[in-house]
Amino acid sequence: MRDILIFCRPLDTKSINALTIKYSLIKIINTINPGEKLSMKPVFAVTIGDPCGVGPEIVLKALSNYPELYDQCRLVIVGSKEILDRTADMLDLTRAITVIEDQDVSADLSPGLYCLDINPVAFTHEYGKITAEGGIHSYEYLARAIKLSMEKKVNGIVTAPINKKSLRAGNVPYLDHTEILTSLTKSERTMTLFVVGEMRVFFYSRHISFKDISNSLEIGKLVDTLSDCQRYLEKIGIKNGKLALAALNPHGGEEGLFGTEEMEILRPAVKKAAARGVNVEGPVPADSVFHMAGEGHFDGVLSLYHDQGHIATKTYDFHRTVSLTMGLPFLRTSVDHGTAFDIAGKNIASEISLVEAIKAAVRYYW
Repeated sequence: MRDILIFCRPLDTKSINALTIKYSLIKIINTINPGEKLSMKPVFAVTIGDPCGVGPEIVLKALSNYPELYDQCRLVIVGSKEILDRTADMLDLTRAITVIEDQDVSADLSPGLYCLDINPVAFTHEYGKITAEGGIHSYEYLARAIKLSMEKKVNGIVTAPINKKSLRAGNVPYLDHTEILTSLTKSERTMTLFVVGEMRVFFYSRHISFKDISNSLEIGKLVDTLSDCQRYLEKIGIKNGKLALAALNPHGGEEGLFGTEEMEILRPAVKKAAARGVNVEGPVPADSVFHMAGEGHFDGVLSLYHDQGHIATKTYDFHRTVSLTMGLPFLRTSVDHGTAFDIAGKNIASEISLVEAIKAAVRYYW
């Protein structure tokens, strides 16, 4: 390859290491010289989620049945080797699962099934059950993956689903993945982003009661959230992305006929966000804004509550909707479905969402 001279701005030495520099230079060189792409691949930790759910099954299916993933990245499973072996037997999977240690995690790994074996507590494993042990295992798998990411041993995390009731049964002091990730990384502002096709949906609120949604709307918080949305779009490569704020009431409230939140809160928030430099429109009626985003009219939509955005994305393509957690020091992607205890251990769970989550990690990691 011919010599390339690269001029760089000063680096923030507090947040970089050799791996960061190496990947950054490779991205620059591949952009300048796409005909001679360098082959170094990103590495992702893949957690198996609640061991009593479908997580172990979809992880093994994805990493075994889609060899093209290894053309894009290297993958290391974080979970219990014993549970993975049991799942492999259920799947009639003959490929060996190799146990490695943290120091072995590397882009130089050859394609294969590698596992960081984690067994915080022993338990009589049974598919489809809410258990304290399952909650503890789920937490410890994620905690180890976070540690690997913070130490720059991997470029990000891909997660299989965990169960909130199992976490509670295990006295884990967090509600879900996002709370664990936010706390263990000491992040201040995190947000969920759903991606399916070209539709990108952010969430203003997460797991709150429907009756509390209206009272949660605050102009200042909405302005800050819209600013975060624009910043996160830039993080995944969309500069000056066009945002839409979804309306709360039918037809955007019809000038107060069906509610006043649009006039009193949402419009003023959009106006203030625009004055701050955010490229945003709205509030746009929710019965059309997601379709418009899917058609490319908007680069992102801020959904006001959980089901507003979930229904839109999952109806568009349930299996290929991927969840990204933004605002962390690294990228975390995830399936958009739960532990599916009703079908766990039956070899009928679809791994497509996990495959899409891995592809999204490759596409968007930083």
